[in-house]
Order: sequence, then C-alpha cells, then structure tokens
Amino acid sequence: MRIDGRRNDQGRHIKITRHYTKYAEGSVLIETGDTKVICTASVEDRVPPFLKGKNEGWITCEYNMLPRATQSRKVREISRGKIDGRNMEIQRLIGRALRSVVDLKALGEKTIWIDCDVIQADGGTRTASISGAFVALVDAVNRLHKRSPFKIYPVRNFVSAVSVGIVNKVKMLDLCYVEDSRAQVDMNIVMTDTGKFIEIQGTGEQYPFSRDDLNELLAMSEKGIKNMIQSQKDSLKMDCLWIGTGESDEKVNNSK
Repeated sequence: MRIDGRRNDQGRHIKITRHYTKYAEGSVLIETGDTKVICTASVEDRVPPFLKGKNEGWITCEYNMLPRATQSRKVREISRGKIDGRNMEIQRLIGRALRSVVDLKALGEKTIWIDCDVIQADGGTRTASISGAFVALVDAVNRLHKRSPFKIYPVRNFVSAVSVGIVNKVKMLDLCYVEDSRAQVDMNIVMTDTGKFIEIQGTGEQYPFSRDDLNELLAMSEKGIKNMIQSQKDSLKMDCLWIGTGESDEKVNNSK
C-alpha cells in the first residue's frame, strides 16, 4: 500500500472550486490530495510587442510557491532578487500547455495572464497548476465570449497533466511528495482530451528505464489525465459546451 492508502494506479482526490477570488476574470482553487494551488486568469486588451498588429492573442504564466507552502519556509523570490530556475521552467511549461489548445488568432489582440500560486505543496504542483489554470482560462474566455461573441471560439480542447513514476521498482500514478522524493524515475505528462500529447518530461533519476517501462507509465498517465479532465468537465458543467466547437455563442445556443 502507498503512504496514503491508494492503489498504484489511483490518483489523489481532486477538488476544483471555481470563482475562488473576487476580481480575476477566472479563478480556481484546485486541490489534488494535499497539494493546493490558486490559479487566476486575467485579461489585458494588449499583446506583447512581438505580436502587435498581427491580430493574434497571447497566453503567459507566472508560477510561485508561498513561503510556507512547504515543510520549511521558502525564501520569496523578491528577497533574492531573481526568479528561481525551477519556477521559470514550470511557468513556461504551463504557458506552453495552455497555448497549445487555444486558437490565438481567434482570441484576438488580448493577453491572458495565468497566475498559479501554490499555497500548499505535496508533490505534483506543476501538473495541478496546468489542470486548474485551464479551468480558470475557460472562465476568462467565456466572460469575453458572452460580452462579445468570438467568430470562432478560441478553446479547442481540454488539457490536463499528471505525474507518474517508479518508486522502489513500483510504477505509481500521481506521486505525493514522499513518493516523488524517493522516485527512481519521475515523469510529468501533459495531454489533451483527444489523447494527444503536449509534453512528456521524463527522467531516470537513479537508473535508466526501458521502453516497456515508458509505455506502461504513459498508459497509467492517460488514465489519470482522463480522470482529471472529467473533474474539469464536472466543475465547468454547462460552461464547457463551446470547447472544441469552433462555433459562436449564438450557434451553440441554437443547437441545444
């Protein structure tokens, strides 16, 4: 049995709370086991200089961990005067994952800022951030869509992520911190609801792993991602009807 009593192929309990904060166009508290992340989506009517005049939008992310999200206090980045390398890697991953399922031309000249703030960390913070940020993003896009319908609805697919690994020669889904810290192989998988991969991050931290190991871990991750996407759909309910339709508000409403 695992430290929290789960089966090896069983993910942690998922809870997604929408509209968690007052001001952001989209805001979510996502909880996967004891990992908790606040994800917000903020809309700006401008784009970075490299996109000006191209009638194309942008999605970017900032990721951070509160000082006492972990067992010992983590110094704030502002106190050190530089961005933590790990944080930079994670926020770029989140941005890539979300941009991959959004038609940026359909979005128009708008920037959606995603902020992921880890308030409690117990492993899988980057994967929880991607999954929660997607729901916040959809809420922000829907607010724009209801105010002024897009000709083409920008969000094309669901996206989610999960961790898998090999711990003491046992393959496991959705590693908590204790498992992750002991893993011989550690992977983070990002996928769409159509089963297509966006990113595969895998490392043999203590020894190489085989193609068979990889295939088994990918199959296990697909199960976890399907479960997370179902949780996203359950959370969004009727507010996810436009995803993947490429249709306007009026057309979707008329098709009900």
